[in-house]
Amino acid sequence: MLVTTTNDIEGKELEILGVVFGNTVRSKNIGSDIMAGLKNIVGGELKGYSDMLTQARKQSYDRMVEEAIRMGADAVVNVRFTTSQTMAGAAELLAYGTAVKFRKG
Repeated sequence: MLVTTTNDIEGKELEILGVVFGNTVRSKNIGSDIMAGLKNIVGGELKGYSDMLTQARKQSYDRMVEEAIRMGADAVVNVRFTTSQTMAGAAELLAYGTAVKFRKG
């Protein structure tokens, strides 16, 4: 599955199938919160949160691709990621794009 942030794919004529989404909602854990509190004092990367967001991004990306495959897509174009707080201590990571099929001819 070809996945790109561009609107088109050079040399391919695209048929739009529709928008595809993949999301996950994650909450912080007490261990990460304690370490984050300490890092706020001395500064530095919040490694626990970075790891959590990396996993969430991969999961939302994979879910978006799975939806595109179910639609029979050859690619997903114009891919974007966004995050939003869903409740105190929890955030959603959403991947979305346009599922397309390559036109023959």
